[in-house]
Amino acid sequence: MSMQQDLQGGLKDAMKSKDKDRVSAIRILIGEFQRQPEKELSDDQVIGIIKKLIKSERELLAAAGEQESGYLLVMESFLPRQATEEEVSAWVSENIDIASFGNKMQAMKPIMAHFGSSVDGNLVKKVLQDM
Repeated sequence: MSMQQDLQGGLKDAMKSKDKDRVSAIRILIGEFQRQPEKELSDDQVIGIIKKLIKSERELLAAAGEQESGYLLVMESFLPRQATEEEVSAWVSENIDIASFGNKMQAMKPIMAHFGSSVDGNLVKKVLQDM
């Protein structure tokens, strides 16, 4: 079962449990799914939509001077487990020769290719800057 189908099925469960934050988050996601040209989305496309909405929410919260919201926590729970800074740093140390790149940031492409959607680009950038 795809993430899209899981989320659509999760709406009914959230409504039964009267979890308002989860219901509103899933409804927003379903609305975003319907705005896409394809009706059946891959898991990577669903994750991309979730990340876009999380980024937007973080920007709104930063403008309001807040840190967290129920909506943000629910949206983050839909993402697959994210790699930690230590995991990324360890993998980079073992598998990437930073000296072979003209600039440290050029190493982002193979790192992002390895981790895929399980790591945030800002985290990879931070790890590379710390090296």
